Amino acid sequence: MIVVHRRNKIKEKLLIERSVKAADLVKEFNVSEETIRRDLNQLEREGIIRKNYGGAILVDELLNAIPIIPPVNQRKLQFFDEKEAIAQYAASLVSDNQIIILDSGSTTWCIARHLKHVRNLMVVTNAMNVAEEFSQSEDTSIYIIGGQLIKKSMSLVGPQAETELHKYNAHFAFLGASGITKGKGFTSSDLYEAEVKRAMIAAGQRVVIVADHSKFDRQGLVSFSSFQDIDILVTSDLADPDILDEIRNVGVQVITVPVDEASKQ
Repeated sequence: MIVVHRRNKIKEKLLIERSVKAADLVKEFNVSEETIRRDLNQLEREGIIRKNYGGAILVDELLNAIPIIPPVNQRKLQFFDEKEAIAQYAASLVSDNQIIILDSGSTTWCIARHLKHVRNLMVVTNAMNVAEEFSQSEDTSIYIIGGQLIKKSMSLVGPQAETELHKYNAHFAFLGASGITKGKGFTSSDLYEAEVKRAMIAAGQRVVIVADHSKFDRQGLVSFSSFQDIDILVTSDLADPDILDEIRNVGVQVITVPVDEASKQ
C-alpha cells in the first residue's frame, strides 16, 4: 500500500475511533514503527492529530466538531495530499485580475487555499467553505450565489443560483465531480447540485474539472457533463489510465500531477 492510501486509511480510522495506537497501526498495515511514526508526524503537520504516548488523538477542534461536522469538511481529511497536489496545479492556471467560478467540494476548497496570493481576483461561488477561505484575503472580491443550502456539502443550489450564474462570464470555472465513468461522463450525487454545475459550465470560458483518483469508475446519481463539454481535467497519476485515454481522445487536456514521491514509498 502506498503512503497516500495508508495515511488516508489512518484518517478514516481516526474519524470513527477518535484515536489510534501506533502498535495497532504497525500490525494492521504490516509496516515498521518508523513508517507509522512518519505517518503520524505528517498528520500532525496537517493539524489533524495531537500525538500522545503510544499513538495519537484527533485535535480538540475536530474531536468536538465530529457530531456536527458537515460531510464536505470530513472529506477534507480524505486523500488530502493528492487533493493538494491537484489543487496547486489548478490554481497555477489563474492569473491576476481574473474572474473565476469555484464549485463546492473539498478539492475546490483546496484550490481556494492556493489562490489567496492572486491580486485583484474576483471569485463567484456557491460554496460556503470556499467563501470563508477567501474571506482571509483582502485583495479578493467574493460573490456568493444565493439559493437553498445543502447542508451535507454546504453549497447553495436551486433556480436562484442558476439564474444568478447566467449573469457571469468567468475566465475559468473549476468544478468537482462525485464520479467519472466512460458511459455517463462527469456525475454528481445530487440532482440540484448537478443543475448548478451545468450553469457554471455555461458561465466559464474555460471549464476545469478537478478530481482525485477515487472518483474514477464511480457513478453519481446524475450526469452534469459529457467529456466533450470541458476543457481541462486535472487529476493525479493514481487515476485510471484507461478512462484518462478516453477523455484525451475527445480533445480534453488531461493533466496528471504526481503525488509526492515520499507518499508512494
